[in-house]
Amino acid sequence: MLIQDAEIQGEISQVRLRSGKITAIGPDLEPDPSESVMHARGGALLPGLQDHHIHLLALAAATESVPCGPPQINDQEALKRALKEHASNLQPAQWLRGVGYHESVNGELDRNRLDALIDSHPVRIQHRSGALWILNSRALAEITPASGIFPDGAEKDEQGRLTGRLYRADAWLRSQLGPRSLPPLSEVGQKLASFGVTGVCDATPANGQSELEAFARARASGALPQNLLLMGHTELPASPYPGIERGAVKYMLDENALPAEDDLIAQIKDAHGQGRGMAFHCVTRTELVIALNALERAGATAWDRIEHASITPPDLLDWLARLPIAVVTQPNFIFERGDAYTVSVESRDQPWLYRCAGFLHAGVPLAGGTDAPFGEPNPWAAMQAAVERRSASGTLLSLEEALSPEAALRLFQSPLGSPGRKSNSIQVGQPADLLLLKVPWSRARDRLDAADLQATWVDGQQIWNDGEELGQ
Repeated sequence: MLIQDAEIQGEISQVRLRSGKITAIGPDLEPDPSESVMHARGGALLPGLQDHHIHLLALAAATESVPCGPPQINDQEALKRALKEHASNLQPAQWLRGVGYHESVNGELDRNRLDALIDSHPVRIQHRSGALWILNSRALAEITPASGIFPDGAEKDEQGRLTGRLYRADAWLRSQLGPRSLPPLSEVGQKLASFGVTGVCDATPANGQSELEAFARARASGALPQNLLLMGHTELPASPYPGIERGAVKYMLDENALPAEDDLIAQIKDAHGQGRGMAFHCVTRTELVIALNALERAGATAWDRIEHASITPPDLLDWLARLPIAVVTQPNFIFERGDAYTVSVESRDQPWLYRCAGFLHAGVPLAGGTDAPFGEPNPWAAMQAAVERRSASGTLLSLEEALSPEAALRLFQSPLGSPGRKSNSIQVGQPADLLLLKVPWSRARDRLDAADLQATWVDGQQIWNDGEELGQ
């Protein structure tokens, strides 16, 4: 393929793609007789975006689930209507699955409150943090094991009765629900392609052999056209499949149930022994302290990374900067959750929420991920949030952490295996993982809108376009 009249770093060029690579760039290239042509008309040609933190199977499942929190659902009555409307389309006894719940909708949801909203079907609703499932009484009855023994994450009230709240119990819950087919990934693959995403890092801690094989099937069929870096547990095998690489061991720190320090250090060393990094989920000060201490004592490497770094005050930023590790942040949460943060996060911590400029000024490698489905999967919206630092209501949060549009774009341009380090570029010999905008960068930078996208390529194959036919 020849892409004609594309803007590359401010200059108009022609770009030839062959055998998955960029093979020629120049002002005077002419199409070969059998070569397809894409007319860029001065639109910016950019390296494809890399979403460095996403959960693909959960995102696919979320497309068939009921949104239960902001911005779609903002109060109890709206939640009740949404649940009942969805239930009206289900068979009797069919499970209803909800996602994205937040306490601003109806307080601390438990089985009793959920029963009052809907008791016609077994219901499970995931909190937007991803750490909690809330089940109604019908659902609890269906998953109660014969032994009557629930996992440690099953909350009980003062009388010893289950509240329906299950913390960090995803694997157990799946085992009780029984064999279920994994959700199809074609819709997710196309949605990401429409945003110009050509590579993703799946940061799901439970990923193992079965998930690896499911992703390999999805890539082979074309349902998931993006390249994939797969995090998971310690038993996740190395990938023999093209376009899929094994990533870090994902570790979910929880400040209410912290591991012994020596055990954590041993797990880091085990990950390093496999040629893998350790990726720590850190959303509180305490969790970040625990992760940094363990990494420093174990011998941190460039493979290691901090996911979220939601609250990073100056002393912890200095500590981070002394270690060779990257941070993968979610600036979209400033827009999506900023209004809730102004209420729920201590005032002393609000200046340090989802920092951007501070990390870069300190020399910390910084990359971006959407955390979809716990955030919206649109990297352009995340870039805009990194630039504007505004909540959905317009409240400014730490404007000094704002980035330029170019720096925001770079959050999603580093290679999957080295987040926040040198960005991908458009050069002869590089993989043809590209996106084309309808407008020059000078116009796109002012709005950072996915609607400006014209086409996306992975390995030189066009995986999405806005409907325009190719020229010949």
